[in-house]
Amino acid sequence: MNAPLTLSAELRKLVEARLEQTLRGIEDTFNQILEKQEITPEELKEELKSLEDSFNILFQKWNLEILYTLLLKTTVGFSELKKTLSINSRTLSDKLKLLKAHGYLHREVCAGPPLRVEYTLMRKGKNTVLLALPLLYYSSAI
Repeated sequence: MNAPLTLSAELRKLVEARLEQTLRGIEDTFNQILEKQEITPEELKEELKSLEDSFNILFQKWNLEILYTLLLKTTVGFSELKKTLSINSRTLSDKLKLLKAHGYLHREVCAGPPLRVEYTLMRKGKNTVLLALPLLYYSSAI
């Protein structure tokens, strides 16, 4: 049967060890930018508004789980995703369409019989998962 989708303890320790360094680097860069330019409340509001769609997509139930599964498995069929995540077909179909429409994953229909649909991560999807992992580890460790 399918093994649980978890990172090995060694890889998890590596991610956690690098997280502090990454956070310091991001904070330093952010502070340098803020020192060089002042941001008005209107500009801040506009900047946050531009990020809203991405936040809404990524933090909907199942979306990060789907992307994470594709990162670990590379190419996955619809049925395998459904079984791995224990998600109903309609919800999975809707989430896959949304993620495809926003450029996170690629959908390929493979000739049959039987007809098979496979999903793989696009660069945007892979980068998103890689950036989200440390955030998820950090927030779960607090």
